[in-house]
Amino acid sequence: MNLQMFNKVTVVGVGLIGGSFAKGIKAQGLAKEVCGYGVDTEALQLAIELNVIDTATMALETAVADSDLVMLAVPLGAMPSVIASLKPYLSPNTILTDAGSAKQNVIDAVHSVFGELPTNFVPGHPIAGKEQSGVAAADADLFVKHRVILTPTPQSSPVAVAKVQAVWQALGAEVELLSATFHDEVFAATSHLPHLLAFALVEMLHEHPELGNVFRYTAGGFRDFSRIASSDATMWRDIALANPQAISKWLTEYRDYLTQMIGLIEAQDGAALYELFATAKRARDEHILGKKHS
Repeated sequence: MNLQMFNKVTVVGVGLIGGSFAKGIKAQGLAKEVCGYGVDTEALQLAIELNVIDTATMALETAVADSDLVMLAVPLGAMPSVIASLKPYLSPNTILTDAGSAKQNVIDAVHSVFGELPTNFVPGHPIAGKEQSGVAAADADLFVKHRVILTPTPQSSPVAVAKVQAVWQALGAEVELLSATFHDEVFAATSHLPHLLAFALVEMLHEHPELGNVFRYTAGGFRDFSRIASSDATMWRDIALANPQAISKWLTEYRDYLTQMIGLIEAQDGAALYELFATAKRARDEHILGKKHS
């Protein structure tokens, strides 16, 4: 049964994530009106045609006016300017949340603009996506059985946190609360690092003409590993710049492991190589695939 939670929800940035959030809210009947804000008229018109949003505007004042919930689903690099632009129109009663994948950076931007952390500000990060981008890829079920991390600040109102949590749960997501610092550390290791490694590998091979068209010879393993190098370059540039300390830390850690592995190979230390590979396999099988080794 649909349960209307809001009169008006505004989505700033109606792309894959923002569009899926908006489309899910409409599908579940969680708001009387879902308004989309953006700077691309054609994309906004397409969002209306695809029933992703009800109304669209290129004026932030109109978008935010009388809104109960504002979702910021713009690239991390655009967050500070967007937050500064909407501040004059944001009611103290409006809940402000976001979908950025680096949390302390967004929290710092909000604090810088407002001079404090508003009680109705609840940072968030949905762990879901597709290789496709843009509003045409919006999916009302994108978040079903996917994890959403909320990183409330000490100033976040428990009521606001509960409402944001309830929205995500109504969209089928599993919600977990973490500190922003822990979130950024964990996702630097498990999400940001793999993406940067995939970008680096594909770029490295592309820059070696002596291999010819090396991508002709790639099989399933390479395609699986490199798939995420097709991700949006602007988004990942912004993530790398928004979470620099944690990402640099884990890149350095990975470099040290590569140095160790090079040493084992050069020393022809088969036993140590086997133990490294076997330990990694056991860890992945158990923690990711749910397999138990005897």
